[in-house]
Amino acid sequence: MAAVLDNPVAVRRAAMDLLARREHGRVELARKLRQRGAPPDLIEQALDRLCEQGLLSESRYLESFVRSRANAGYGPLRIREELAQRGLPRADIEQALRDSGFDWSEQLRELWQRKFAGSLPADARERAKQGRFLSYRGYPLELISRLLRGNGSAD
Repeated sequence: MAAVLDNPVAVRRAAMDLLARREHGRVELARKLRQRGAPPDLIEQALDRLCEQGLLSESRYLESFVRSRANAGYGPLRIREELAQRGLPRADIEQALRDSGFDWSEQLRELWQRKFAGSLPADARERAKQGRFLSYRGYPLELISRLLRGNGSAD
């Protein structure tokens, strides 16, 4: 049976349950609480209080999200788009990507090594296949092109 979220204590408890599983952004957490039936005014009060107490942090969420997606083999373009879809400000997203400390060309090279065993494309068809895969993963076209030409380590 779902909990009734009709008072501040219940809304806070539901928010804390969600935050205990993983970091959330404010917009995402508000959406999940709305889906569970919490009224908007109680959601805003609860989220404001969680922010004041340091339990809800956009910067921690951004750092965690960027790290997890980059470690899963996704590039900066894909990560940027996913965060924008979650309602986060572009300036904060850009700052998080800069602060992440990831070397995106090295990330790209590692992904390419895992997926294609480090073999350069023999023909245009194979080059297109590798390029599509790496582009879908969110890496910039200039990095992909440099890698597939055989000089991916040069920046």
